[in-house]
Amino acid sequence: MKHLAKARTPLFDLDLLKAIVMVADCGTFTAASARLHSTQSTVSQKVRRLEDMAGHKLLERGSGDVRPTDAGETLLAYARRMLALNDEMSEALSGANVGLTVRLGVPEDFVGGTTTHMLAAFNREHPQVKLEVTSGLSRDLSNSYDRGELDLVLVKQRRSSREAVASWPEQLRWIDCAKNPCFRLDPVPLVAFPPRGLYRDDMTHAIESIGRRWRLSFISSSLSGIQAAVADGLGISLIPARAVTPDHVVLTQKSGLPPIESMEIALLHRPLGDPVVKELARALKRMFGSQRR
Repeated sequence: MKHLAKARTPLFDLDLLKAIVMVADCGTFTAASARLHSTQSTVSQKVRRLEDMAGHKLLERGSGDVRPTDAGETLLAYARRMLALNDEMSEALSGANVGLTVRLGVPEDFVGGTTTHMLAAFNREHPQVKLEVTSGLSRDLSNSYDRGELDLVLVKQRRSSREAVASWPEQLRWIDCAKNPCFRLDPVPLVAFPPRGLYRDDMTHAIESIGRRWRLSFISSSLSGIQAAVADGLGISLIPARAVTPDHVVLTQKSGLPPIESMEIALLHRPLGDPVVKELARALKRMFGSQRR
């Protein structure tokens, strides 16, 4: 009889387990289907088949997201182990050294320097992890994260505009050309990011608040473009303190420009994300903590 009972034990399909793990990690069926290169209906069907096999409801479907039930939490723990074992077996047979890809998004001014040093140290501790780092504008990184294309992101945002795992005040500086200052020109020439870009509205409001006229003299979607334009005397701008170069002169409050303290750096990852993603998030938090002591 025991032998007969074992024969009737369902064999859980790894493809179904992968589907529910992806839904739990992404928080929505839409994001999970994008990650799996599948359709939302197909992913939903796989989860329903898994619920039929398990004999329990595994996910609570809300208006905006999904969360695992108690039975779902139990299944997810085993599913992750089974998928990890499957990956280990595949690597052992293929001789591959890379077992997990972590997709990190960071603003352009975080590429290189301290961030790269930290990522190198993290990779030495986790040689099985492949890091895929994407840099760009914060709004693009945030959109990619929401679509499930990134596992972990650093974004710049207005303070407390979105719930984050951790956040830090963004220190900004007004800069002018060191050789050919532009601030005293009328109207004041501004070097800015494209419409809806960071700091743009802050700059124009600040200039207007001190009774000065302004004009947009140069627009660039890259921080390096903004830095170069100011250095070459095309106008003044507002950039992170870490991005100021020797070709710039910092405009202090003595010039009449108010400090801008409305921005923060926010760290985002999904609560049910992979443990390695959470460990990288902790490394980023330690890096920012040490920089602000």
